[in-house]
Amino acid sequence: MAPETQPYARRWQALGVLALSLLVITMGNTILNVALPTIRESLDATSSQLQWISDGYLLVFAGLLLAAGSLGDRFGRRRALVAGLTVFGAGSLFATFADSATTLIAARAVMGLGAAFVMPTTLSILTNIFPAGERPKAIAAWAAVSGIGVAIGPTSGGWLLEHFDYSSVFLINLPIVAAALAGAALLVPESRDPDSPRIDYAGAGLSIAGLSAIVWGLIEAPERGWGSPTILGAFAAGAAILAAFMAWEQRTDHPMLDVSVFRNLRFSAASLSIGFVFFALMGVMYFMTQYMQTVLGFTALETGIRVLPIAGGMVLASKVSVALSQRLGTKLVVAGGLGTVAAALWLVAGFEADSAYAPIGTALGMMGLGIGLAMSPATEAIMGSLPRAKAGIGSAMNDVVREVGGTLGIAVLGSLLTSGYGSTMDGAVAGLPASGAEAASDSIGAAHEVAGQLGGSAGDTLLGAANQAFVDAMATTATIGAVFAVVGALIALVFLPARAGGTSMAGAELAPAAA
Repeated sequence: MAPETQPYARRWQALGVLALSLLVITMGNTILNVALPTIRESLDATSSQLQWISDGYLLVFAGLLLAAGSLGDRFGRRRALVAGLTVFGAGSLFATFADSATTLIAARAVMGLGAAFVMPTTLSILTNIFPAGERPKAIAAWAAVSGIGVAIGPTSGGWLLEHFDYSSVFLINLPIVAAALAGAALLVPESRDPDSPRIDYAGAGLSIAGLSAIVWGLIEAPERGWGSPTILGAFAAGAAILAAFMAWEQRTDHPMLDVSVFRNLRFSAASLSIGFVFFALMGVMYFMTQYMQTVLGFTALETGIRVLPIAGGMVLASKVSVALSQRLGTKLVVAGGLGTVAAALWLVAGFEADSAYAPIGTALGMMGLGIGLAMSPATEAIMGSLPRAKAGIGSAMNDVVREVGGTLGIAVLGSLLTSGYGSTMDGAVAGLPASGAEAASDSIGAAHEVAGQLGGSAGDTLLGAANQAFVDAMATTATIGAVFAVVGALIALVFLPARAGGTSMAGAELAPAAA
């Protein structure tokens, strides 16, 4: 790796390769969501199987992130990127030819394994090839791409499903992976931790077990109940294992993660801010796509196009976040971004069953703008808190917070939405047969199916009641999401230092951020 005074000459071209690699894996789940109804029909999949076709990817991905980031630091980050892309492409090919739900779940797990190596290496390579003066701008571009992948997944998935069968949502990954592999070979330099530390096998095992238990609990909690002994046991086991991981990392002479970094509020407060950002983003995407497709009646492609203002807002934010952070400091920009997210959610809480698109597009654009403003400087703060030799594990930590925050957002906000909808529907289904009443109270999609079977005025009445129940539940859920965003903004204001090497408002001394 060239010294800081002689930065890598083709770093901006390499950033394009890293962005392409990041884009294909961030689309991995959102592009699938619009295909799930088609997959259910084609593979005769049960509801549980559909859930794990989506969540099997997430569980493997989130569980392996810390270990994958550490291995990239040890053996080479470009090598980890190439290996991850290869495995992700193989999983996508496997999924394309899957002839059963069980096979598709296995293929999705392979894709998650590949993604766990790709995501942290993109940011760690970026951190190592860009000099300190250019790094915030490069990280802003990286952050914009990571959000854009979430937003354009439904659009591309909707278009593919209108022209091809469901396997196309996996097949589309292959040319992107091939282009990224070619670009990595030509443009991305190798880098690694020069100390070549021994592999922390115990730390890797504990991190995988602990994160997997927590993420599994979050995935299953909405179905099994947050107070279920199984879920509480998973959370307790995950917390205990992660506590053992932290204790082990403090005593081993070759730790995978230097836990003392959590005392640096530039790292820990920025990590919390990232968590709140993705809590809001993934939670909102979960219920907004249902609202637009089911209540407003848009197709999958029409819905995908209508969520693009999120991507537009993030691109705009990436262009201004660096200048704003330099002028105002990280603290105010991150807090302002989360405040903007809260304002957008407050607008969402006012949507009706027949709302025009203009206020919806405005709210989504504000959401993207707020997320972009908060995410770029918070990510730069996390990466700037660690020495460049440990960029892989730092990037992995950033990704863990993103994934846990996003999973928590879907689980918590999804549970609140389902609970609010079901309780409101109790009166509307009173005269229906038991099976129809249970289905209509369970989800708005099922309520629309039951209404179609009833037909006539009875069907219209049920349809109107279901749409209104969903909108009422969405209003409550969005309001609670706004409260979470405000809490995140307050955390940033109180604890996040304005500049590297500064002192927080709480008075804690911080270690200088590494260049």
